[in-house]
Amino acid sequence: MKNFEISVLDLAPVKQGKSIHDTFQDSLSLANHTENLEYKRFWLAEHHNMESIASSATSVLIGFIANGTKKIKVGSGGIMLPNHSSLIIAEQFGTLESLFPGRIDLGVGRAPGTDGLTAQALGRNPAIINEQFPRQILELQKYFSKENSNALVRAIPGEGLDIPIYILGSSTDSAWLAAELGLPYAFAGHFAPEQMEMAFKIYREHFEPSKQLDKPYILACINGIAAETSEEAHQLSTTLFQAFINIVRNDRKPFAPPVDDMDDIWSPMEKSMVLQKLRYSFIGDQSEIEEKLKNFQEKFNVDELMINSHIYDHQKRLESYDIFRKAADSLFKA
Repeated sequence: MKNFEISVLDLAPVKQGKSIHDTFQDSLSLANHTENLEYKRFWLAEHHNMESIASSATSVLIGFIANGTKKIKVGSGGIMLPNHSSLIIAEQFGTLESLFPGRIDLGVGRAPGTDGLTAQALGRNPAIINEQFPRQILELQKYFSKENSNALVRAIPGEGLDIPIYILGSSTDSAWLAAELGLPYAFAGHFAPEQMEMAFKIYREHFEPSKQLDKPYILACINGIAAETSEEAHQLSTTLFQAFINIVRNDRKPFAPPVDDMDDIWSPMEKSMVLQKLRYSFIGDQSEIEEKLKNFQEKFNVDELMINSHIYDHQKRLESYDIFRKAADSLFKA
């Protein structure tokens, strides 16, 4: 079993009774905390029209987090590329990389990050997404290249900068694309576990080396909720379960505090659906987390594990990332 890096996915979660300003301050606090714990990167994800998630202006928030930290890599996990023009994203990330050299990642996905009506308001054309997304990645690479300096349309800032591009996926489609383009591949195991194993197999078997990458690089995202005791961790996890019940019910309200008994909230069918979607949720005390990390890595052999932690109490959220760091370190020393 090889060692792996650990990183953070933050959705800038809005909690009941808290303001969006509070949310952003909590995100910065988490970034500082995990930077001190030597997590590798801190990614923010683009979502729209959700009272529970405040990371819609993802590039702006990345700048805020990067400005408030010193060394941790900060990026998008991801920018939903068909929601934007390639040139605008090249300029935005060119600006970020110019402000924070060597610290900016550009993770891109093809999903809308929202509902159908909002996707329409964003100007997406669902009929051309599957051809538009690969074309836009190639456009980004062109805008970032030195060779584009003689073109009529240029990304300034952006041109000539080394901004790593990651392809995100929640099915096997993007695994083929990441392999073909020779780019690192990040999979959303925290909400779409069904095709993760097959996606990794496709990516590894069909990977073509590129200027950015000479061999496959896999990043898997999971949900992580750790606490001093297993009982406390499972109680804290009810915030995550409630959030997914809200998705099932098309209710975008802010994240709720934990409850004592989820059976008072979900039906048996909803419970089954949510637990299936949250299959890769590592919940427990340090010894349990260590065992779950070990089992996951023995099965998937990833290069990096990104942890998304929906915990209502901010201090408990910080402590959860402490425990994951300790569990990973203990596993590597074993």
